[in-house]
Amino acid sequence: MLSHFIAFLPELVLLTGALALFGITLGSNTRHAKIASLAIAAAFIAAVLFAFNAQAVLFDGAYRVDAFSQLLKLVVGIGYFLVILLGRSLDDIRQDIRAEYYLFLALGVTGLTFLFSSIELITIVVSLELSSFPLYLMVAMRRERDGQRVQMESAIKYMMFGIAANGIMFFGLSYLFGLTGSTSLPVMLARLEPQLGNPLAIVGLALSFAGILYKMAVFPFHFWTPDVYQGASNETAGLVASLPKLGAVAVLTRFVGLAAPGDATIPTLLAVLATASMCYGNLVALVQTDVKRLLGFSGIAHAGYALVGFVALSQNGFAAAVFYISGYVLMVLAAFFVISRVSTDGANVSLSDLAGLHKRSPLLALTLGLAVFALAGIPPFVGFIAKFSLLSAALAQGWLWLVIVTVVNSAIAIYYYLKIVKEAYFTDAGDRPAITTDFATNAACVALLVVITALGIAPGKLMEMIAASLTTVDLALK
Repeated sequence: MLSHFIAFLPELVLLTGALALFGITLGSNTRHAKIASLAIAAAFIAAVLFAFNAQAVLFDGAYRVDAFSQLLKLVVGIGYFLVILLGRSLDDIRQDIRAEYYLFLALGVTGLTFLFSSIELITIVVSLELSSFPLYLMVAMRRERDGQRVQMESAIKYMMFGIAANGIMFFGLSYLFGLTGSTSLPVMLARLEPQLGNPLAIVGLALSFAGILYKMAVFPFHFWTPDVYQGASNETAGLVASLPKLGAVAVLTRFVGLAAPGDATIPTLLAVLATASMCYGNLVALVQTDVKRLLGFSGIAHAGYALVGFVALSQNGFAAAVFYISGYVLMVLAAFFVISRVSTDGANVSLSDLAGLHKRSPLLALTLGLAVFALAGIPPFVGFIAKFSLLSAALAQGWLWLVIVTVVNSAIAIYYYLKIVKEAYFTDAGDRPAITTDFATNAACVALLVVITALGIAPGKLMEMIAASLTTVDLALK
């Protein structure tokens, strides 16, 4: 009993914290809500570290705490803390609901945390909904400006596409349940393996991936991405761009990891989706001038890169995909840190707003430059080694054409990332004022700079931890 309590301790911290935040919202005290959120995030990270080696199967086999889920909880805990710092004073959130913003943030992170350990379909569905619905509300919380309500349009698009994707996923899961007679993910996929040639199984799997691929913004479930990024506040866009992708990768790993290594159905499907996502995201990003929309289309391309690891259908491929998406969370949060500080009164940032940033705030310019170089896959940053790991895993399984497509798309992406660097370092600032940053922002920027560089130079330890954690997941390829 004590071992189960320790294994479930991180989730208990978040649930208790969400309850405390609910109490704070009754008084609408934003400052107390932010302090409480920082304390909850710190306590959650501490709880994950304390229970890091715990393993347990809870709730009659529906919930599994293992090394894989604990590692992802640690990454999401760090991301949660950074998102709170990213928000600073929530300038672009309506003043009367800022305390509620922190409550919804905690609930969304709780849903993601549950998702990491869910191994039963009903638990997965509930966790997906809990991680998604708070985000729909957070997008709509952006205050109106100049009579425009773009945030409402973005929130409605986000919600409607999300509901549609979930409906498609539920329809596919009903096929899989009918074929296997179980809602337990390990049991279902083990029974499904001999039937992968069955057209119903193929259709069921393809439809079931919809909800997962929607959270990753994979083509063709990507349509919401640029509009939501542009319409949401900078803080919310940074959240949507980063943490939900960890949950999607966790579920996708448990789904795809049970496919037989010799099966071609699932990897072929994922290879087509990866190619479409990379090509579409990178080509459309070339013409963007709004930085958040640019990062939105870039995120579609990066979702395609992550799928390359799953196409390999090997433990090295899965480890590379998890490592890549973990690095992507840090890289994109670094970019959004700069956007939120460059922004005037929470407004969206265009490329021209970055002009002369190296003079207006050298640290922010350095952080942005490093973030986009890492996103472009330029050494020695984490984006390069993560992408190299993906390509190595795919090439080892004979996916030469997919590796070539990925390399070509990486070259295309360099162009629009360099447009950001050009504005920040080689364009005159004009009459734009200097940007002052507080201690928390400086500390977060320095920490992100160090981690993004360190993981690129010495990724071995984290890669070993990810590979070791995958041994606790039911992988057919073991």
